Formats: sequence, C-alpha cells, structure tokens
Amino acid sequence: MATKLTELLNIKYPILQGGMAWISDAGLASAVSNAGGAGIISTGGRTTEYTREEIRRCRELTDCPFGVNVMLMAPNKEEIVEVICEEKPAFVTLGAGNPVPYFEKFHEAGIKVIPVVPNVKLAKRVEEKGADAMVVEGMEAGGHIGVLTTMALMTQVIPEVKDIPVIMAGGFADGRGLAAALLMGAAGIQMGTRFLVAEECPVHANMKQKLLEAIDTDTIVTGRTIGGAVRGIKNKFSEDFVALEYSGKADKKTLLDMATGTNKLAAVDGDTENGMMQAGQSLLPLKKIEPVQDIIESMMHEAREALANAGKLSL
Repeated sequence: MATKLTELLNIKYPILQGGMAWISDAGLASAVSNAGGAGIISTGGRTTEYTREEIRRCRELTDCPFGVNVMLMAPNKEEIVEVICEEKPAFVTLGAGNPVPYFEKFHEAGIKVIPVVPNVKLAKRVEEKGADAMVVEGMEAGGHIGVLTTMALMTQVIPEVKDIPVIMAGGFADGRGLAAALLMGAAGIQMGTRFLVAEECPVHANMKQKLLEAIDTDTIVTGRTIGGAVRGIKNKFSEDFVALEYSGKADKKTLLDMATGTNKLAAVDGDTENGMMQAGQSLLPLKKIEPVQDIIESMMHEAREALANAGKLSL
C-alpha cells in the first residue's frame, strides 16, 4: 500500500507505532518495522546510555527503517538529541515542546523530522519550517492529549497542509480506522494502544490484562485543569486524582507530585491500582495478546476490505 508516508520512510505499510514512555523499546519497535510498519523507540524518562543501547539493539533486530521519539519536556533532551544524531535512526518524532529549533540539527545528521502537533496553527508552522511529515494527534489518544478530536483535526488540518505527509493519531486500532484516515487524505496513521497487547510489547502483564478486560467507556482524563491532560484507564489512582483535581483542595504542584512516577509504576512495575495506565479510547479491538505481525496483517486486510467497499456506495 503506497502513500506519501511509505515513500518517505521506505516502509511497506502506512503505520507508525507510537513512542510510549517506559514501553516502546527496541524489541517492540523492531517487530513493528519487520512487520512492514515503522517502529519507534521512546526516550521519555530514559538516559542517554539507554537511548544509544536501544538504537543499536534495534539495528541488530531489523534491517528496516525505525525511529526515535524525543519528549521535549525532558530535562536531558539536549543530550538525547546528540545521541540520536550520532546514531542516525531513519527518523525522529518530537512532542511535548517546541520542535522547530531541532529541525536543522537532525537534518544535518540525515534524520527525517516528524513533529507531533495538536492543531492547524502548529501544523502550518512546522510545515513552513521544514518538517518532513507530521503526526496530528486527537484527544482520543492515550497519554498526553490536546483538546480537539481526531475527526475534527482530519477535517481541518489535512486541507491546510499542502506539501508533506500528514499522519493521523488518536483512536486508531483497526483497519477500518486506517481506511477512514486514508480516505480523508491522510498518508497514514500512528497507533499506540493496540500495540500494548502485542506479544513483543514489554508493558507489564498486569496492565495487558486490564487492557483486555476494558470496555469502551473505561478511559479517564487526568490533569485537564492544570494544563497537562493525560488519558488512561480508570483505576484507583486516576479516579482519586480527578476527585482531588476538581475538589479545589489541591494546587498544581500537589497534583503534579501526585502524578510523578505513576506511568512507570503501571507499565513497568505492574501496579494497576496506583499507577497511571496510559491508553487511548479505542479499547474493544484489544481482544487478545498476539504477535505484532498478526496485528498489522489483520489491520491491512481490514483496511483493504473497507477501501474496496467504499467504492460500492450508492451516491
């Protein structure tokens, strides 16, 4: 399936795997790339040593293109960027901060730059400044989110971006969603939550089980009132956090302190009561633990079927 994204990254299918902090490692990224998509190693919360080791490990596990995600809120982001420029993965995705100052440095290293943006204004700015593509993420996504839905963003961003591929993210978990994005004019999708139940995903087994048990209404957004909205699965931590957040009895610092470390607590340590299980809204397609290869192949079959049927509609 050829799109502007597959041509840009030299990949088989227009699917990027999201860079999920404490989760997206070389094992998952290489599995996605080997299956025809483009895997991404996350550096959120990680050291420069980890970043270098995972890039090199991923290169041993796949001959296919893969990327690295940089969280621009990280205190060691400059050092992380230096390591990435030295190791030269195929591309980077950049989020949680201003990506523009890093474009030139990555381009000089021969690395394609794909910032993550939440609205039309930023989409037009990163295109003007020389991004190679962009991920436009709706609030249906897991983790840190904006305020616009994926459909609203597709409706408004795609017609405004003329020259580079637009990759949609937020709520994609099956081939029908991929087909819808392509029909709207996107060049592909980025998907995270569906890969959480992949065999190759290192997220703790306790969290995988919670995801398999979840229903469509089981996500909750924390931190909306303090400018740091995060979507995850309802549990003791998230519901206690929201209750305190809206009680008027806690300031921003108290809430931030309460949230610090909870992502790792769930994803790595498996504490599904006191940790923040970051995940998006499309949960029902998460039916079983299966190999990345099977996830991607089934999605592509669904997408091709949906696209073929689209031509049969009576207008």
